[in-house]
Order: sequence, then C-alpha cells, then structure tokens
Amino acid sequence: MLRQRIITAAWLAPLTLIGLFGLQGSAFALFTAFMVLLGAWEWTNLAGVARQRNRLLLVAGLALMIVVMWLSGAAFAVWPLWIAALGWLLNLYWVTQYPDASQQWQATPRRLLMGLWVLLPCWVGFNILRDSGAMWLLFVLLLVWVADIGAYFAGRRWGKRKLAPRVSPGKSWEGVFGGLVATSLLALAFALWQPLGVAGGIALLIITALVTLISVLGDLLESMLKRYRNIKDSSQLLPGHGGVLDRMDSLTAAVPLFALFYTQVLVQVLSL
Repeated sequence: MLRQRIITAAWLAPLTLIGLFGLQGSAFALFTAFMVLLGAWEWTNLAGVARQRNRLLLVAGLALMIVVMWLSGAAFAVWPLWIAALGWLLNLYWVTQYPDASQQWQATPRRLLMGLWVLLPCWVGFNILRDSGAMWLLFVLLLVWVADIGAYFAGRRWGKRKLAPRVSPGKSWEGVFGGLVATSLLALAFALWQPLGVAGGIALLIITALVTLISVLGDLLESMLKRYRNIKDSSQLLPGHGGVLDRMDSLTAAVPLFALFYTQVLVQVLSL
C-alpha cells in the first residue's frame, strides 16, 4: 500500500501543480473542470446512484452546466459563491446534527443537489482565484495543506476532546486549534511578504481563520456521506489514495469561500 501511495503521488503531485499554476484561461478552466467532474462521478456514488449509465448521464449533465457557465461568463461570477456560502451553512447544520437530521438529506435527489452547491462553486472559485493571479490560489492551497498538517500533529500530541465523534472519530478540537495556529502563522508570513499593510494583514488573518474552519467542514461533510454509505473511500481512482474527493474534500469548501471573501472583502480593504 505504501509503495502504491508513493507511485501515485510521484505522478499526481507534479501533474496537479503544472495544471494549477502552469495553465491559464480556458486551459486552466478545462483542467479544473476535469477535476470537478471526476469528483462528481464519485459524488453520484455518495448520493446512492447505483447504475453506471445513470452516473455517467449525471456527470454529463454537470459538464453541460460547466460549458454553459463558461460561455455565459458565470465561471467568473460571484453569485455561485454566495450559493456556496448558503449551501455550506446547511452542510454545517447537517454535519453537527448527524445522524438525527439525516432524513433531511438522505434522499438521492437531495444528495445530488448538495453536490451541485459543493462542486460547481468550487470550480468557479478556482477560476476567480487563478484569474486574479497565481498568488491567491497558492495561498488557499497552502492554507488547506498547512491546516491539515497543524491539525494532524496537534491532534496526535494533545487531542482529547472529540470534534464530531459520530462523523469522524479521529478529529479533535485540539487538532482544529493546531490547524488555526498553523494557518495564522502562514497568514502573518504572507502579509509580511506581500506586504499587505496593517488593515490587509488583519483582514487576511480573519479570513484565514474562517476558511480554516470551513476547510474542516469540507472534510467532515465527505466523512458524513461516506459513513452514511458505509464506504471507506469515495472511489479507487487514485491507487493508494482513494478517490479525488478524498484528496480535495477540504478544497471544495475552502476554495469558493476564500474566493468569496477575497472578492467581497480583501480586495476592498487592499484598495483603501
């Protein structure tokens, strides 16, 4: 298993970095759409769609929606990000109330609808951040990775109080705090590197803390759906690593919400 994980990471990591930072415009949109559509294929399974033909038709439908959004300019619009914000509020309620409120979303059409407000705004967020320059896309990726690393080590060292034992028993509040500390240090370093000034630095710190917590929610949402479906991985598309959603569950929440904070708050503060 370890050997397979290393082999997969050896080709996946450089391919992902080249796609995210080496491509621009329509090529970047196509690359990220491909990632999202792979995630959509896995989501149809999480939603309980059994027949492969139906799963393919659903993914094709999402691909058509992406094409329409690109041609209409909605791939760079803010309104899908607001839909994501409302959707993630619902997701927060369902994760914290699991399994008591599961009857509210367990129907397959509702889980498919949930996938729309998770996956489509994520694609839009990628496009907006890349269009603003690679810097902020790099920051949100680093934020998620640093949060994971900080949570892992803090959780292993001090983790006692369970965060969501009915959804993901391994996560602790101490791990969340460790992730917050790690990403706050990242934000400080980033603010000094740019430099963003006092107001920009404070805004970035607040946004970073919020998006760090949101990234944890992204992880918990997928864990909840997998637990409900009684499966370990979203798929086996990435040998040794599970599925695409297993690798980008935190990003599905962090990317659109960071893009929303960036366009509606940070840009305004930096322009003062």
